[in-house]
Amino acid sequence: MSKSEVITIAVLFHLGGFRTFKHFYIYYVQKHMQNEFPQTVSYNRFTELMQSNLMPMVLFLKTCYLGKCTGISFIDSTPVRVCKNKRINRKKVFKGIANTGKSTMGWFYGFKLHIIINEQGEILNFTITQASEDDREPLKQERFLDKIFGKLFTDKGYVAKELAKLLFVDGVQLITHIRNNMKNCLMTISDKILLRKRSVIETVNDELKKHLPNRTFQT
Repeated sequence: MSKSEVITIAVLFHLGGFRTFKHFYIYYVQKHMQNEFPQTVSYNRFTELMQSNLMPMVLFLKTCYLGKCTGISFIDSTPVRVCKNKRINRKKVFKGIANTGKSTMGWFYGFKLHIIINEQGEILNFTITQASEDDREPLKQERFLDKIFGKLFTDKGYVAKELAKLLFVDGVQLITHIRNNMKNCLMTISDKILLRKRSVIETVNDELKKHLPNRTFQT
């Protein structure tokens, strides 16, 4: 099967109502979509092809389906749990890749998903890091913010003078709430209003985590 066919099937799965990819592939793709995919392989072989085509799929998403920066952007991170905490010691999936980190909801094992959106809720960029990595680290990567300009609204976890100076040089103004041990600073009314609308990115995170976790890849 070609890379385009593998990516198309993976996208169709997340757009459909199937709970598991195994049932979707065996009982729907191979039985009802033979005209569209005449050279399907076995399920085990297809899961191998999906892993090898992960990078092309990410490149496809980043080049064709990202929104456009309007000068007003929001950034946040959310935990991507591999398993429940009581199963960490027995978990073999992503062993040596995932690790343990802490979020506002407590400790977890897995990764962090960092996304940037505009005020319309369109995703401008995304990246995945280990759970223990600091939320500010992706902002230090030039490629992550190469298409971002204007004002970037964040939470208190992104407060850092050095980071604010670094982003300002690249045309990005970091706007965030101040911590309790910091001196107060002046802020325009419009920035205060936009800072209160950071909940829009939390809604995007909730939607992503609401629909995707219920659809698993079973072997």
